[in-house]
Amino acid sequence: MRNFLKVHIPENRIYGLDLLRALAILFVVFGHGKSLLPEVTYPTITYLTFDGVAIFFVLSGFLIGGILLRILNNSENKSSLFNFWSRRWLRTLPNYFLLFFLILAIHILFEENFDPWSKSPYLWFGQNLYDHKYFFFSETWSLSVEEWFYLLIPLVLFFLVRGLKISLRYSLFILSFIIIAGVTIFRVYRFHDIPVENMDQWDIHFRRQVITRLDSLMFGVAAAGIQMYFAEFWKKYKNPFFIIGVIILIVHQTIEFKSHFSFGIYHCVFSFTLNSIGVVFILPFLSNLKSGSGFFFRFFTVVSLISYSMYLVHYTLIKIRIVENIPWDETIGNSVAIAFLRPAAY
Repeated sequence: MRNFLKVHIPENRIYGLDLLRALAILFVVFGHGKSLLPEVTYPTITYLTFDGVAIFFVLSGFLIGGILLRILNNSENKSSLFNFWSRRWLRTLPNYFLLFFLILAIHILFEENFDPWSKSPYLWFGQNLYDHKYFFFSETWSLSVEEWFYLLIPLVLFFLVRGLKISLRYSLFILSFIIIAGVTIFRVYRFHDIPVENMDQWDIHFRRQVITRLDSLMFGVAAAGIQMYFAEFWKKYKNPFFIIGVIILIVHQTIEFKSHFSFGIYHCVFSFTLNSIGVVFILPFLSNLKSGSGFFFRFFTVVSLISYSMYLVHYTLIKIRIVENIPWDETIGNSVAIAFLRPAAY
């Protein structure tokens, strides 16, 4: 059993990126779990819990984008694109569908009048393609954004490079500008077209929709391009860039904390942009932090390796379906349960 549960750490891991990925999933778990803690801890947790999903988006764009750029740079064969997709999907889809059907079965068994056919959009990642009305396996909205991004962007890049014969370098940065500018403009349009008065409306119309979050991943792909084509610049200024990135992330977090989610134009439009830029600035330093040692090195590396599994199981399965259905007042005493545990809103 010890061998079965043992996590092997490959030698070619980049510790800095593992550290960032581990922090991202811990931020997500802490953010979702704060409703299980005393309300007095909310301000501290809120301020110290950065947007883990935004970090994941940029980091995922950086890592997968780097793989895509190397494939397009070294191969003229269309099959290389299918190999890219197959590798991506074999790493993500089996676990996703395992959890999807497990949670579906739990709902069928324990909820009256549950309609499993209404959850069919989850089979093709359509749950938040146009909006986000589905709260069944709700955390997977971010996986949906990623899957659509990695289906569409490689196709466009392949067309620009192989079809229009534009160099990969120019294709990458042209496409990055179009996606980032286009999505930002779309969010501005939506901000003026749809009034946002509460967190649910902000989630549905801005945070969790595929079209409104593609720019976050594109920032990561653009960073992969900068690392590839401007390698010396990437390494030379890694330390000052890291300081700038940390400052940007702290400034963003402070604005969010002080504004109390006022749903103005910054929160609905430019907060996603500033957050992504902050993550991009810290990538040069972290991508050059190749290795580490000791307890913290192993802890963050192991958390990074299991981060996708943590992402899939921690919220709907563990928090919603298990933790919030335990009769805490009978288990640990009514007064303690009231003080520390409250039902969380979807």
